[in-house]
Amino acid sequence: MQEPTSPHHRGAELVYTVDTGEPLITIPSTAAGEPERSNGRQIRRAVTIHDARPRRDQLDLDREGFVLLDQRTRVRDLHDPSELRARYDGELTRLLVRAMTREGGPVERVDHVHVFDHTARAGSPALRESLRVREPVQRVHNDYTPRSAVQRVRDCLPPAEADARLRRRFAIVNLWRSIAGVVEDRPLAVCDARSVAPGDLLVSQRRAPDRVGETYRVAYNPAHRWSYFPAMRPEELLLIKSYDSATDGRARFTPHTAFVDAEAPPDAAPRQSLESRAFVFFAG
Repeated sequence: MQEPTSPHHRGAELVYTVDTGEPLITIPSTAAGEPERSNGRQIRRAVTIHDARPRRDQLDLDREGFVLLDQRTRVRDLHDPSELRARYDGELTRLLVRAMTREGGPVERVDHVHVFDHTARAGSPALRESLRVREPVQRVHNDYTPRSAVQRVRDCLPPAEADARLRRRFAIVNLWRSIAGVVEDRPLAVCDARSVAPGDLLVSQRRAPDRVGETYRVAYNPAHRWSYFPAMRPEELLLIKSYDSATDGRARFTPHTAFVDAEAPPDAAPRQSLESRAFVFFAG
């Protein structure tokens, strides 16, 4: 499909990982102010990041791996964990049930949604210190590998329920939004899942204070097709499919990264965002 013309297409340098054969380790940033640490060789590559707004209604989670939806939350304080559990989790659950039922294709009933994580990030050190939130990830990555996706289900659910759920198809979706005005600083770029080759995905052990998991870092491939949604508002929610257990050709992994928009206003407010993660379990 030809990319619609838009004045908001961006040229940017994205940070990729070079596959040297070295085992990769990532220690994520923390809300206490510790920056991300990682080994391996990284390289910057110039890419074009396309404005996806003109084709917003044509996107599909099972094809490109990402969609933008309208979602006005009724949560007053998105930094309050108790309010997130009491109200926001339910909002996301209802939205995912609708979003994961495809129109015009085979309908797969969503059996259960389980929201299991909320991570707030901010673009400036001062905000991170005052709000106790983490830094944006400015390296091309995907949140889960097949191994870590299964392990995360086992981490979050009782053993018997996890065993039963894992016998059927499941997906993990990242739901990303602005929590402080329009995003101009360090917007999020997403890569069309169809443009990612298996060899682009490099396993990296993820060593957090509470657990050890795996993510994918990503090697550069000129075939990658990058998109973003300019000026995302707090009333919008970007859904990114981080994993799908189905192996029938639909989107399974959707790499993404924050990037520096060279055309952002010099007085752009630092980005503040909230990303939530959820399991979507399917029936039959």
